[in-house]
Amino acid sequence: MAKKIIGQTLLEIADAIESGEFGKKIRIGLTTLGSEHGIDNLVKGAHLAKSSLFDIVLIGPKVDTDLEVVEVSCEKEMHKKMEELLDSGYIDACVTMHYNFPIGVSTVGRVITPGKGKEMILATTTGTSATNRIESMVRNAICGIATAKSIGIRNPKVGILNVDGARQVEKCLKDLKENGYNIEFADSIRADGGCVMRGNDLLAGTPDVMVTDTLSGNIFMKVFSSFTTGGDYESSGYGYGPGIGEDYNRKILILSRASGTPVVKNAIEYAYDIVNGNISELTKNEFENAKKAKFNDIISKSIKKEIKVEQEVKMPKKEIVTEQISGIDIMDLEEAVIDLWKNDIYAESGMGCTGPIVLVNEIKKELAVNTLLKLGYTAK
Repeated sequence: MAKKIIGQTLLEIADAIESGEFGKKIRIGLTTLGSEHGIDNLVKGAHLAKSSLFDIVLIGPKVDTDLEVVEVSCEKEMHKKMEELLDSGYIDACVTMHYNFPIGVSTVGRVITPGKGKEMILATTTGTSATNRIESMVRNAICGIATAKSIGIRNPKVGILNVDGARQVEKCLKDLKENGYNIEFADSIRADGGCVMRGNDLLAGTPDVMVTDTLSGNIFMKVFSSFTTGGDYESSGYGYGPGIGEDYNRKILILSRASGTPVVKNAIEYAYDIVNGNISELTKNEFENAKKAKFNDIISKSIKKEIKVEQEVKMPKKEIVTEQISGIDIMDLEEAVIDLWKNDIYAESGMGCTGPIVLVNEIKKELAVNTLLKLGYTAK
């Protein structure tokens, strides 16, 4: 045993001299049960990812490989062993499939966009950052920023995909920025610009971090990774990424059961990147900075209670409406119309080519916009 320890120590010294990196070598785990493409698909991905920078530990049944294997016989035992190895510090991160994260944690994906071949962070792709949609997406943005920084993007530019809640999320993030939180916004490639991204921006990889709700992010992840293969084999990208949360320290990265060998390889390298980039410390710092910028106050104000109509709102005299007011979230659209009626401004709701709109008479647009802004809406 003593000879084995001495031998291992000498090998580690030799590796350190060769790589120039001294200290404990990073170990990345990979679980090998659960893939729709079999164990061999995962093991091949691990072999492709082999590097002098880190060691790879397989967790699963015995296979013919020169990599270290921690043997288990079923998926339940496999995830239990994975958690033990992570919590003991034997491995620094692990790539796995079908893992249930607690509420408050969601995964940050990493894709290669087809328009320009650019990498883009998708925040988020599985899990639940918060039970409220707006708070969840704001948290997704913070987690995406921390992840982008961990892979070497110093000042990531953030875009918000034009899904339900986008405008409210935009307002929250801009309020954080105004209060001192350091965030840079991307600008859409479309003519009207802005940090609310369109499908075109998704394809082009306009932002470094694309913020979306988790269900949409999961779909985009699947499309990006398998659009050239027909859907049953994910061949592109880095997988669904690490589970990130404000107080979560396990570095567990997710693959789909349909992920192919190239994605397995990339996911292992992604795991090394976030460990080497100290993602836990970065996430902690980002949330601390957001809290200093009144994160809790901003979130509480954005979560509106259900409208209780105590008396019928009288509609003003109907007018011709030709002017559009944009920037209002689809979830707040009808409420915005009612609030204008309360202020004796006739308005109607509609859907323009860039999203939901409020329609008003041309001579009342400025008054309507100012009224909505005073009431806390994002309107333009």
